[in-house]
Amino acid sequence: MIVPVILSGGAGTRLWPLSREMYPKQLLPLVGTQTMLQNTITRLSEVAGLASPIVVCNENHRFMVAEQLRQVERAASAILLEPVGRNTAPAVAVAALRALAAGDDPVLLVLPADHVIREAAVLCRTVEAAVPFARAGKLITFGIVPTGPETGYGYIRADKGCHLSSVTGHLSETNGQKPMTNDSFANDATAYAVIEFVEKPDLATAQRYVASGEYYWNSGMFMFRASRYLQELEKFAPAIVEACRQACDRAVPDLDFVRLDARAFAACPGDSIDYAVMEKTGDAMIIPLDAGWSDVGSWSALWEVGERDGAGNLVYGDVLTRDVRNCYLHAESRLLAAVGISDHVVVETADAVLVVHKDRVQDVKEIVQQLKTQGRSEAILHRRVFRPWGSYESIDSAERFQVKRIMVKPGATLSLQMHHHRAEHWIVVKGTAKITKGEEVLMLSENQSTYIPLGVTHRLENPGIIPLELIEVQSGSYLGEDDIVRFEDSYGRS
Repeated sequence: MIVPVILSGGAGTRLWPLSREMYPKQLLPLVGTQTMLQNTITRLSEVAGLASPIVVCNENHRFMVAEQLRQVERAASAILLEPVGRNTAPAVAVAALRALAAGDDPVLLVLPADHVIREAAVLCRTVEAAVPFARAGKLITFGIVPTGPETGYGYIRADKGCHLSSVTGHLSETNGQKPMTNDSFANDATAYAVIEFVEKPDLATAQRYVASGEYYWNSGMFMFRASRYLQELEKFAPAIVEACRQACDRAVPDLDFVRLDARAFAACPGDSIDYAVMEKTGDAMIIPLDAGWSDVGSWSALWEVGERDGAGNLVYGDVLTRDVRNCYLHAESRLLAAVGISDHVVVETADAVLVVHKDRVQDVKEIVQQLKTQGRSEAILHRRVFRPWGSYESIDSAERFQVKRIMVKPGATLSLQMHHHRAEHWIVVKGTAKITKGEEVLMLSENQSTYIPLGVTHRLENPGIIPLELIEVQSGSYLGEDDIVRFEDSYGRS
C-alpha cells in the first residue's frame, strides 16, 4: 500500500499578489482549471495500490483544503492541522505516526502540494518503480533531470558508480557495472546512492553540475516506509520525533480534521527532510525523474510552464497588448493594457498591482515582507476572503462604515453571534436568507432587507439550493473581524 502524504503548508510569497498567507498558491488554479492541490492528488490516479492521502496543512486553510478534495472526489484518510509551521521533517513525522497508528507500515509518497508535473503518466510509472526500493528500507528522493543550469533550485549529486536496480520487485546491488533495469517500466528503474545535497548554486557552478551528468534538481519529493523514516529521524533528530509523538498523542479530532497539540508541536525544532535525515542517512537513494516538473516558485517559472501566444506572452483575463513580448500578464478585476514592454510580469488583482522584470521575480518576497512590516492586510488576505460557509468581499470602507458582498453556500449556516461595536444592515440580492435576530426568525428573498442593531444576537442561513448573496453595510466605532462573539458554530470556531 502506498499512502500519499501531501504537504500543503506553504505561503508562496514569491507569487504575491495572487498567493497570500491565507490563500496560498497550492489552493489556486495557476495552471489549468484545477488548483495545485487538486492536481497533486488527481495526477496519481494511475499508481497501483494507492491509498487515501494524508494531508498536512495550516489550520487556517483547513476548510478550503477539505472543500477542494471534495470537489475532485478524493477523501483524505486524515487532514492533520499544523498550529505553526515547522518545516517538512516534522510535517512528515506526524504523517508517518498517523499512518503507523492505523496498524500498518505503509510506503509513504511525500509530495509538496504546489508543483507542476506535465507528464503525470511518467510520474506514476516512476513512483511504481521506486516501491521495491522503499520496501527494502531505502529512503528515496526523486531527482529531476535538469534541462539547463538553473540557479533557483538545490541540487543532489548521485553516485553513478553505486546503484541499485529492481527487476520485478527483486533488489540487487551493482557497483560500477551496467545496471539492471525493469522492462515493465518505461522509466529507468535505477536508484543511485546519494553523495551530497547542495544549495542553490551560482550560474558557473550550475553549468558545471549539469555538464557532469551527476547532478539532479532537488524536487522535494520522497518515498520510504513510515517506520524507516521515523527510525532515521530518531537517530539524527530525536527531539523532532519526541515533539511530534507528543503532538499526535495529544491530538484531538475536530469535524473532518485532526488538531495536533499546539504546545507540543510549537516546541518541535523546525528542519527540512533534507537536513534532518536525507543528508545524514546511509540509505538515501535518488531515482531520476523526467516528467516536465516545475516547483512554480516564481512568476518567471509560471510563465515558462504556461501556454504562450506567438509573441511569447502568457495572458490571463481582460488584457490588451501592443508591441509586447515574452511577458506574463494577469488581470483579475479590470482591463489591463500593456504597450511596448518585454520580459515583464504584470499581475492585477482587486486590491494590488505587481509590475516586475522577469529577472527580478525572486525579489517579490521582499515586497511581502515590507507589507508585513507595515502591518498591511494585503500580505495576508485577498479582498475576497473564504470561509467554511462561503465568502465575503470588501466593496467599500471609510471611517465608521464598511460595505461587504457576502455569499453563503446552499445549506450553509454562519455562527450565532453578536458584535460589541457595530450594527449591520443586510440586503438580499440573490437567493433566500433565513435570519435569526434575537428571538425573531425572518425569511427574506431578493430585494428585501433587515437591520441588526449593535449587541443583538443574530445568525444567517441559506436554506435554499442556490447560493445566497447579500450586501452587508456595517456601521460603528470599530469594524474589525475580531469583533465577533460566537455562541454556537457548526465549524468548531471559538
